[in-house]
Parts: sequence; structure tokens; C-alpha cells
Amino acid sequence: MPSAQARTAETPSAPALELRAIAKQFNQLSVLSDINLHVDPGEFVAIMGPSGCGKTTLLRLIAGLESMSSGEIWLHGQPIGQLPVHQRHTPLVWQSFALFPHLNVFQNIAFGLTLKSHSRAAVKDKVHQVAELVNLSDFLKRRVGALSGGQKQRVAIARALVMEPKILLLDEPMSALDAHLRLRMQGELKRLQQTLNIAFVYITHNQNEAFAMADRIVVMNRGRIEQIGSPADIYTRPQSHFVAEFVGNNNLFDGQVRSLNDDHTLTIQCPQGLIRAQPGQVNHSIGDMVTVVVPADKMRLAPTDKTDNSLKASLRGREFMGSQMSYLLETASGHELNLICQESFSDSLRITINTDLVLHWSSQDTVLLGDTRSLEGA
Repeated sequence: MPSAQARTAETPSAPALELRAIAKQFNQLSVLSDINLHVDPGEFVAIMGPSGCGKTTLLRLIAGLESMSSGEIWLHGQPIGQLPVHQRHTPLVWQSFALFPHLNVFQNIAFGLTLKSHSRAAVKDKVHQVAELVNLSDFLKRRVGALSGGQKQRVAIARALVMEPKILLLDEPMSALDAHLRLRMQGELKRLQQTLNIAFVYITHNQNEAFAMADRIVVMNRGRIEQIGSPADIYTRPQSHFVAEFVGNNNLFDGQVRSLNDDHTLTIQCPQGLIRAQPGQVNHSIGDMVTVVVPADKMRLAPTDKTDNSLKASLRGREFMGSQMSYLLETASGHELNLICQESFSDSLRITINTDLVLHWSSQDTVLLGDTRSLEGA
């Protein structure tokens, strides 16, 4: 297989993948609209969103398994939107692996090579190289039915890599694995991607997978891109109401700006009370309708030196999460809240259900969105 240096040297100035104004309709139903994205060489990009948001359709368009209604797809500086599948060099690793059960591991990996004019010696050499890369050298004679889920996944990836792709597309390849194996495979997949230094575009509905592996994350909703950013940006600075609800574990409060304070904070009047928040990316004025986002793990049951927000709520339930406890609370107005604390299960049992509590947090731990929302009860 080509070295990482050789791959990078192909077209160093061009993105590995560029999507320009991609749109897709099925029978007049818009599935994708105005999708613009670039993926740098050697970059790991994860695309996530709810079921039906269009992420798998987008991957199929890149692979050439669906035709675009409009737009352009460029791969390393070359347009590929009109090329057939076998000329794109964009293999897709399926969620179901799609292996041939009647063939052994070697034959599955070599399948694509056998369709081209490679000598038997060249095929053998390429298969052994990629098998060593994904730790399958000892399993080449084994039938795929005798493999574990993680081993089947590596066969599917090896079958794609042996064709020397310019980019690798992956459609939820870990969804069928148990939690322990999924965690281990995350490390293996990231190691493989860094070793090859080729771009990966990875579809997932699992936020932990995306945060653990991706250099950048694309959040999609209803056929559009809601936000693109690093895992830290997506988690700590959501830019829309949808992203704030979909990513992480956030508490959202709709309200109206009532004052601009001397310490550069804003005071928001919400049905649950007054909340002080840091200004967001939008310049707000008094009277603007906004949404305040407070991460569940930033709230506390006891005030600290930085605390400048407090809210009364009643405990309605709790969930043991190993090193953390998750509390479900409800305000007097019926607004549900989540609180995540680093404490033991035995300590949490001292707080009985329906106990009235006071939650504390800092304005520095808030994110202010510019979404216009109606304010009921303000």
C-alpha cells in the first residue's frame, strides 16, 4: 500500500473532499438542502444527527450510490459527481459489514482486487499488507461466520483499504457492537486513520464515538447542516436550539433580555426566574427573545465563589451512572431540569424524592443563543 507521505503528496493544496451546494429530492420531497462541507486530507470528520436527518443519504451521494438533484462533489481537486461508483475511490464501510459468508477472510479482503487486472502475487501481497495493518494476519483462512463482531468490522475496513482509497466512508460501523467492544474499536479505528493519513467521513448517532474520534463534527437536522466545529466547540458552544438539545445534556430556558449589566453579563427574565448569562455570538438588546443553555454538569447543589445564579426545584428522580449521579428536577412552573453530580450513590440517597432543592451555577457556564422564541408566562 502507498505510504502516508505518498498519499499526502497527491494534491496537497486541495481538500480531500468538498461538497458544494448539495441537494437531493425524492419524489419532490427534499431530503438534503444546500450542503456545503470540506474535509481536509488526513482529517476525521464525524456526521451525526437524529434518524431521518439525511446523513446516510449524504454518504451514499459521496459514494455514488445515489444521484444528486443538484450540487458538486470534488475529491482531491477533481469533480467526481458524475462518475460511476467504481471510478470514485470512495469505498463505503456498511453498518452491517456486508461480508460474503461463503468466503474466508482472505477472499473477502481480496474480492475487489480480483475484479481488476492484478496478478495473484500482487493480490496476495496487498491482502497481507492490509491484514497486518488491521491485526488480521492470523485470521486470513478463517470463515467470516467464525469471527467476532470486532473482527468482522476489521475485515470490512480491510476490504475497503486494500483498494487504496483516497477517502474512507463509514456508515455507523460500530452500531452492532457491544459497549465494551465499541470503546476498544474506537481507539483502533482512530489509530488506523492516523497511520494511513487519509480522510475518514464517519456517520454515527453515538455522540461519545464522535467526540472520541473526530477532528471536526457536523451536526445535521432535517436535511441541513446545523453546525460544524471541533468536539469542544459543538459541546460547549452550541449555535442553535437544536444543537443545544441534541448534543450533551443541557438545560434550556427561553426568556427575554431585561438588562445589560456593568460586568458585561445580561439578565434574562425567564418563567423560572431571572438568569444572568454571558453574551453570545450575537449582539443582544433589551427586549430580545433568547434561549439560555446551562449544561447539567455545571449546576451545583451548593453555592461557590463564582455562583451568581440560583433556582429552586424539586427532586423527582435520580439515576446512578457509576462515577456520577443524574438528578431529574422540576420547577414550580413545571419546567424539567437535569443535574449531574460527582457523588456516590449512597450520598444521593440522603436526598429523598420531592425534596425542595436550590441549584446554583455561574453565568460563565451559560451559553446564550439568539433563537427567537415565544415566552409563555413572562
